[in-house]
Amino acid sequence: MTPATPPAAPAPRPPHHTPDTPRDLVGIGIGPFNLSLAALAHPLPGLDTVFYDQRPAFRWHPGLLIDGATVQVPFLADLVTLADPASPWTFLNYLKTRERLFPFYFAERFHIHRAEYDAYCRWVAGHLPALRFGHQVDAVRWNPGRDLFEVDFTRLGTEGEAEAPGRTYTRNIVVGIGTEPHIPEPLRPLAETPGVPVLHAADYLRHREALLAAGHVTVVGTGQSGAEVFLDLLRHRPAGRERIHWLGRTEAFAPMEYSRLGLEHFTPDYTRYFHALAEPARDRLTASQWQLHKGIDAGTVTAIHDELYRRTLHGGWPDAVLTPGVRVRAADRLATTRIELHLEHVRQDTRSRLTTDAVVLATGYRERPLDRILAGLGPHLRRDHRERPRVDDRSRLVLDPAVTGTGRHVYVQNAGTHTHGVGTPDLGLAAWRSATILNALTGQETYALPRRTAFTTFGLDTRPQAPPAPQTPPPSRSPTAGTDPATENEGRGPAHTGPRHPLPRP
Repeated sequence: MTPATPPAAPAPRPPHHTPDTPRDLVGIGIGPFNLSLAALAHPLPGLDTVFYDQRPAFRWHPGLLIDGATVQVPFLADLVTLADPASPWTFLNYLKTRERLFPFYFAERFHIHRAEYDAYCRWVAGHLPALRFGHQVDAVRWNPGRDLFEVDFTRLGTEGEAEAPGRTYTRNIVVGIGTEPHIPEPLRPLAETPGVPVLHAADYLRHREALLAAGHVTVVGTGQSGAEVFLDLLRHRPAGRERIHWLGRTEAFAPMEYSRLGLEHFTPDYTRYFHALAEPARDRLTASQWQLHKGIDAGTVTAIHDELYRRTLHGGWPDAVLTPGVRVRAADRLATTRIELHLEHVRQDTRSRLTTDAVVLATGYRERPLDRILAGLGPHLRRDHRERPRVDDRSRLVLDPAVTGTGRHVYVQNAGTHTHGVGTPDLGLAAWRSATILNALTGQETYALPRRTAFTTFGLDTRPQAPPAPQTPPPSRSPTAGTDPATENEGRGPAHTGPRHPLPRP
């Protein structure tokens, strides 16, 4: 029989918790990042944690678990491996408990299916006792009388109805509320109107059959999600009658940067470098790096071209139009279901209209504003010049010293692209960031993290260099003096005299 739990000793239990006893850490939201934190916190003795999420169970982008779609990071970027490869919560241990380790070994897969990653996360979530699904966090406040945070929550019923209120006190908070689908302003009225077939790609699978049956479908968005939706529709619509438009604002259907050195932008080294930049420099840099995280996986680009080419083998071109460099200016409802899109080509400075029966918006996600959940902490938050929360190098919100001076902190997950760069939402940094948070929380190196993670040295070492030591001439030797092998190299300068780059400090 397949074992239901990983073969590991149970985690040490904190003392029995009462409602008035402060916890060490309360997590808000249980996505992959806070799930990673919960998994790494699980074995730490005496650490009292709890994580709340209003959903009834863990699910990871269920609307985009398209058959064959893969995660864009290697399987080693699971919840824990890059911080603790001996953890019982690794992806490889998940495979072992499912008796699938040998099939995975022979499959030689470095990038796993999205559905498999979702199943792995649900397996971990099902065994961590600190997780509380069906609990909605309503408010967070600072209690100066107790030097603690107050967290108010509501326990929800099976249908999402409120069942019972609750409150807990905690020394620290970690907010991992994730992102939400982004709908461009011109399309928002139609997307919010019931019965109109304008939907975000996050809901694609729920509406897939209706989209396959629609007369004409338009996919807006030229990133990975748009490519996957377009490919799935293309594969399942009749040859010669595909009737699909795929358009987006980027200049091309561009592949994602996936070179070895390019990927080093998703390392802790780059994160530290980016965080140390001035705010204007960070903002300019983020805007220019779209191809690091908004491009299309090269394998998906190849699969799309292969499918289009295959459909030309028996005469004619497929009825599919792929146009980059186009933005949607406006959208109208023509009849009961038909939609008219007002398009503009940015480079040509031309405009046209497109009539379609359904629109899938693969327009990405945006960080959920922290102000919604942390309104009670508003007076204590420190903000940058654009009124965004400031986040320090340990993923902590910069708060009033009256709060942080007591050793209390609010950590954030996937909410600091403006301070930590393009790696913020990347799954490959999940375990490292979780370990960093736990090290800061415990005040010790609970998880040993590498000092260096990239071959690239990001930035110059601007510290003054010590002048080279003066060269002293070697002592004169008599013509008959021998050479002592033990002292032959004394007095020689270093072979390398260029600038030396110290290892980045943790």
